[in-house]
Amino acid sequence: MADPKGFLTTDREVARTRPVAERVKDWNEVYVPGSLLPIISKQAGRCMDCGIPFCHNGCPLGNLIPEWNDYAYREDWREASERLHATNNFPEFTGRLCPAPCEAACVLGINQPAVTIKNVEVTIIDKAWETGDVTPQPPERLSGKTVAVIGSGPAGLAAAQQLTRAGHTVAVYERADRLGGLLRYGIPEFKMEKRHINRRIEQMRAEGTKFRTGVEIGRDIDAAKLRKRYDAVVIAAGATTARDLPVPGRELKGVHQAMEYLPLANKVQEGDYVTSPISAEGKHVVVIGGGDTGADCVGTAHRQGAASVTQLEIMPRPGEERSPAHPWPTFPMLYKVTSAHEEGGERVYSVSTTHFEGSAPEEGETVGHVQWLHLIEVEFKDGKLEQKPGTERKIPAQLVTLAMGFTGTDQENGLVRQFGLELDARGNIARDADFATNVDGVFVAGDAGRGQSLIVWAIAEGRSAARGVDRYLAGTSALPAPIRPTDRALTA
Repeated sequence: MADPKGFLTTDREVARTRPVAERVKDWNEVYVPGSLLPIISKQAGRCMDCGIPFCHNGCPLGNLIPEWNDYAYREDWREASERLHATNNFPEFTGRLCPAPCEAACVLGINQPAVTIKNVEVTIIDKAWETGDVTPQPPERLSGKTVAVIGSGPAGLAAAQQLTRAGHTVAVYERADRLGGLLRYGIPEFKMEKRHINRRIEQMRAEGTKFRTGVEIGRDIDAAKLRKRYDAVVIAAGATTARDLPVPGRELKGVHQAMEYLPLANKVQEGDYVTSPISAEGKHVVVIGGGDTGADCVGTAHRQGAASVTQLEIMPRPGEERSPAHPWPTFPMLYKVTSAHEEGGERVYSVSTTHFEGSAPEEGETVGHVQWLHLIEVEFKDGKLEQKPGTERKIPAQLVTLAMGFTGTDQENGLVRQFGLELDARGNIARDADFATNVDGVFVAGDAGRGQSLIVWAIAEGRSAARGVDRYLAGTSALPAPIRPTDRALTA
């Protein structure tokens, strides 16, 4: 145990963020660089080293949290990094982006603020990169087997790295022009600078993983031909079919899916554009959807100079304390103020959009541009959502982003049809306990099989699917399998 009295003598302290007035003028990460290191050893000392560490089960990866907390408390950063990497390929991603279900399951969190597990994690890995403790780990020998991984998001990268280290020759196919999937084009730069992805890709290249960008399986390469070319295939293409809002005026200009809006802002940071083709500058922006993607749209609009930002959520505002419906150690639905919300804007709960109102079409065009969003208050009665008469109103909206989640894997590109894959009742690619689909040698990991989920689940799925592929190719596997396809742990 790090500090037997740490949880009694040390208050919870989290990473400091840069002043709002400063950070909205750039796209750098919001946290003060280096602010964690002076405090993190004492924060790690708050870990109680419980007899039953529920944080292990709260984390889909089964991270050995008390162990690396102990090393961090003693400032043995190399050993802390070793324990961290034992279960997680990319802790610099999860340490920045994961909502930390491990902290929700922290035993200390029963009646005190939980250990700052996420902050400890990111400090360990940043220190490891700084000191050169993160190095390529190429396999000692090659198996002679080949694997294609479709998708370079967290699930695909995790599967690829595990399989490469197991000795297989792995090629990752990415349909975008750069690697990283939603990490690259869905996560704004202010939440995670893309240099973190770039150096992991270089590590993987040094280990032997091959990458092919700008190649979409199902369009550029026939899926069936790809299967014949490789001994196994892992589909980690994500759940990219966005939920839409079929209301009058949806066709107006200025109404976009979040994943039409966010990638363009990231491409500006990559140098592809001087300014985004879809910009919030000087506009009244409305974000429909109260989740993390919606918050990303809010923060992006602030940095683009929006005149105002309003975020709409159909559900009631969550409470600030656990409800009986979410007892410890489950992951609670709590009111959350992200860094984007700290920067301004209005959040409106229990409302539903009825229609959009726009300007008259300009000459030669068929539709005008959105100007107003009409909404109505809603409430749940007997489990049903009902509108409240007399609460209709409209708000200015010159740019609307739809951030309402995703409904399943993209079936229009031909991948599902060409492979002949079966889908489950939720529209995801069906798989068995080894993450294998109904097609021999074809496996699925991440959102494509699980549905829209967290980055930590994606990495866990990629690692587990890699074990299934390794067993298929070699008959046995020494690779870890943190989860099964049906696992929900404590985060359901």
